[in-house]
Order: sequence, then C-alpha cells, then structure tokens
Amino acid sequence: MGRILQFSDVHFGCEHRHAIAAALDYAHGAAADLILVTGDITQKGLPDEFAAAGEWLKAMPRPVFVTVGNHDVPYWDVMARLFWPWRAFEQATGHPAHDHEFRHPDLMVRGVTTARGWQARLNWSKGVIDLDQTRRAAEALRQAPDGALRILACHHPLIEMIGAPMTGEVKRGAEAAQIFADAGVDLITTGHVHVPFALPIGMGDQCSYAIGCGTLSHRERGAPPSFNSIEWDAEAVVVTVVAWDGRTFADQQVWRLPRRRA
Repeated sequence: MGRILQFSDVHFGCEHRHAIAAALDYAHGAAADLILVTGDITQKGLPDEFAAAGEWLKAMPRPVFVTVGNHDVPYWDVMARLFWPWRAFEQATGHPAHDHEFRHPDLMVRGVTTARGWQARLNWSKGVIDLDQTRRAAEALRQAPDGALRILACHHPLIEMIGAPMTGEVKRGAEAAQIFADAGVDLITTGHVHVPFALPIGMGDQCSYAIGCGTLSHRERGAPPSFNSIEWDAEAVVVTVVAWDGRTFADQQVWRLPRRRA
C-alpha cells in the first residue's frame, strides 16, 4: 500500500490560514510517499505570494512534486506573461514548469503544463495542452515498472466533471486524455475547479481515472477547503477527500477505483 497527499489551489494571497496550517500538520503525521501539489499556489503571482507559497512547500515533508496553475503567472507583469511566465514559480518552488518527473519503484508521476501566460482567447484562465509534451509524458509513464502507479499531474481537468462550478475547457484535452489512457496511465490528477471528484475518463479500458482536488483558499465554490488522500495497492486506488470542518480536517468522501490488470 502506498499513499499520496494531493493539495491544490492554495492561492497564497487569499489562502485559508487555519486550513493551510492544519494541512501542514496533517502531512507531517501522514507518512505519505509523496506530497503532490497541482497548481495555483498563488493568487496573482506576486512576489510576496510566491515567497509565502515557497516557505509552505519547503515546510512540507519530502518528497514534494509541484505543477503550475493559471494563477501562477505574474498577473500584472505583461512582459513576464509573454516571455517568462513560469520564472517566478520555478524560483520559488525549485520545480520545473515543464516535463517534471518523479520516480519511485512503486510510483511514477509526470507533469504536463496546461496553464498559459497568455493565449488567443479572451479567458486566459482556461487550459491548453501541448500534444508533443503529452506524448513525451505518456511514453515516460509507459516505461514505469510493472505494478507501479502511473500518475499524470496537471492543473486543468482534461475530462470535465458534470455539475462542477466551472470548467477547464482544455484545448486538445480529450485527445490528450485518450493518449494517456492508451499508455496505461492510472490517474490524471488536477485542480482548478476547487471541488473534489473521482471518475473514470471513459476511454480505453475504463481503468484510467480523473481525480480532482479541492482548494485550501477562501475561494470556495460550494465545498469546504479540502485535499485528497490517495492510497493504492495492487487491487484498487482509494481516494479520500479530507475536508475542513471549521476546526480540523476529517475524512468526508471516499471513492474506491479498481486498478487495471497486468
């Protein structure tokens, strides 16, 4: 049995201070194999927000894997948005924005960037995925050891949850999801919508799953601040939503997802 704690959308600048402190304490008591953070660590990409996010991440137990979100660009700096949108993120976290990878005998995680500093549509918060980067990630995950849990980490959901309070509208998202399903990826872990979910992506053998994570900010969208505890063995992946009740974190909802057979 292995365990990952997935956090997302902490949004330093409008973070829930009690929740992020309690989440840090929880992580130190959880003995997780990996702390996975799926984007939007800041609200407007300001220097003080990145500094606070960086300190919180450094205080987490190792190892940590962080991907970028659409809020992790310098909101007010047009030149940075155009030419170096992820420089501040990389400096604050020490994690690359592209082709990020974590390897363990029982687990492999690959990151793909779905956020953009700017794009040719009015709403720059929506997602875009590059299929060349997708294929590189899929091929890397395909090479993971037999039985290892294969995880793709990005910010925007490639497959939308029906009834979610917002959408990712990821350009080429369905094509990318098909590529990952064909490569035998177990989980596509995301944030962005601020509500948790777990569902099969409906492609391939139906054993690739979309896992959405809640927020640890005050930007709540009908759900309390939360994070995911993801446990797995040879038979199944169990996703537990750990939600803030105003005083502490407690298990709220559980999904049991059958794993594919070798």
